[in-house]
Amino acid sequence: MPPEAPDLEAALRPRLPSPVQPVEDEPFTSRGIRLLLKRDDLIHPDLPGNKWRKLAPNLRAAAGRPLLTFGGAYSNHLRATAAAGRLLGCRTTGVVRGDELAGRPLNPSLARCAADGMRLVFVDRATYRRKDDPEVLARILAESAQDGDVQVIPEGGSNALAARGCADLGRELDGTADVAAVACGTAGTLAGLAAGLPPGARALGFPVLRGGFLAAETERLQLAAFGGRTGDWSLDERFHFGGYARTTPELTRFAEGFEARHGLALERIYVAKMLFGLTALAAEGAFAPGTTVAAVITGRPEPADRPGTSDRPEPAGQPDAPSSSSR
Repeated sequence: MPPEAPDLEAALRPRLPSPVQPVEDEPFTSRGIRLLLKRDDLIHPDLPGNKWRKLAPNLRAAAGRPLLTFGGAYSNHLRATAAAGRLLGCRTTGVVRGDELAGRPLNPSLARCAADGMRLVFVDRATYRRKDDPEVLARILAESAQDGDVQVIPEGGSNALAARGCADLGRELDGTADVAAVACGTAGTLAGLAAGLPPGARALGFPVLRGGFLAAETERLQLAAFGGRTGDWSLDERFHFGGYARTTPELTRFAEGFEARHGLALERIYVAKMLFGLTALAAEGAFAPGTTVAAVITGRPEPADRPGTSDRPEPAGQPDAPSSSSR
């Protein structure tokens, strides 16, 4: 008989629904806008934010089978998958972009994955870019010595299962907000959030990568998960600050000011850019007085220990981004 899906709630004890925190922030209150923080970063200490929402349905589908997934050298998704494997007692394999890393000491992020029992397989960047090709994936599985059935989870955890899991985020905001905002890397969270929101509410995504490909990716995920485009959603491409893991003095000043005002440490790669974008839109008059805006806090800050390496999610058909030392 096949193994049963694990009872994740009993095993991992996530904090659901995640808390909603009202904040009085002058750029919003002065324009009659109510700002809420949807604290998904508090869901679980090892699987915070959208990592829980995207991984949980994939873990149920795996039903105890080994997990294989993909990521860069500092991938939050790899760390969350490794932690889930440790907590649930299932084997995990992480396919890491960059075969040049194989002979080097593990960085703190990959060391954490290894400590949690994840087997790390390093592949060259050309192979990594083609990882979704069935023949390339079959070769990766063979070379990583997978013996038997394995649950393959895409980079960033974004697939149809993940989008359906993120729909719970929209449902939790039912009746709470007129606009729900989220930072976007691989589109899974936005695809699900928009699908779960009630009629009359809309989702707003802030891509942290350049390239303008996330609209098509969001539609692709919604087609796979829900049968077609669903919910009211849009993207604002202006606030990536140069690309993944890049920052500017302006963004740093904004994040430090928000932290000082509200006592909340901001994750810089995703969350700070989303909040900066919302603040800019409020100043532009994009939200009518009386609007309630919920900003989804999808993750926590990580140590700034990643010199010379970019951990940009790699969309299909996109070239490698330049390395970035910014965190």
